[in-house]
Amino acid sequence: MSATATATATASFTVPSPSGPLPVTVSYARVGAGEPLLLLHGIGHHRQAWDPVLDILAAERDVIAVDLPGFGVSPALPDGLAYDLPTTAGVFGAFCEALGLDRPHVAGNSLGGLLALELGREKLVRTVTALSPAGFWSEAERRYAFGVLMTMRQVSRRLPLPLVERMASTAAGRTALTSTIYARPSRRSPEAVVAETLALAQATGFDQTLRAGTTVRFTDDLPGIPVTVAWGTRDWLLVRRQGLRAKQAIPAARLVRLPGCGHCPMNDDPALVARVILDGSH
Repeated sequence: MSATATATATASFTVPSPSGPLPVTVSYARVGAGEPLLLLHGIGHHRQAWDPVLDILAAERDVIAVDLPGFGVSPALPDGLAYDLPTTAGVFGAFCEALGLDRPHVAGNSLGGLLALELGREKLVRTVTALSPAGFWSEAERRYAFGVLMTMRQVSRRLPLPLVERMASTAAGRTALTSTIYARPSRRSPEAVVAETLALAQATGFDQTLRAGTTVRFTDDLPGIPVTVAWGTRDWLLVRRQGLRAKQAIPAARLVRLPGCGHCPMNDDPALVARVILDGSH
């Protein structure tokens, strides 16, 4: 069975809150062998965003691809837990403890890249690879990106499923649905485009996560943690000059250019992205 066909499992654990420990459940897929590597997707996406690179990574790593709380098939966070960066980092600290992962490597895209950096700041992971991470924007760039994301969300919720399926069946339709995140949307399979459009429409954590992000800036260095920051040259959502700001904040980071890749580069150039992640997770 290929890595991308791996069945989903769940981990349940408690997370501290002002009113006491609260239960959280996270859905994930685990495949491969080697040092553990945690994969974190972006806002409105799901763990299947990593499918194009999963088999390559699993040949050398014990890969754990998760659905963030309130995304994919992971339930929403319980009342009393915020969708902010400290809380979500705490969730994944507890998740790693529940799975017996001692400071895994982590790779994340967009929101997941920001979260990966936060896990590095908290010294909960061994290495960080961040693909177009959030949090290095100017206020104008943040407003633009959030506007695009809210539009994508509204469109996904208004389109009837039969129309989504018809659009996904053609290269032009896949481009219309996903060109904001992929530079090469026609490479995405029709089934994947339908599934991720539904994931965006149904994400219970979307609105609260977006609200929590309005004041986020990542400005801390990560001394002692090897960091790779990679940016697609055709990322129109979080433009690549934000990578230079990441390098300024984290001077020792390796800054990698991903030629011809969009905001979610895993689909645009799987071999290159897998190599960047593997090189960054030693």
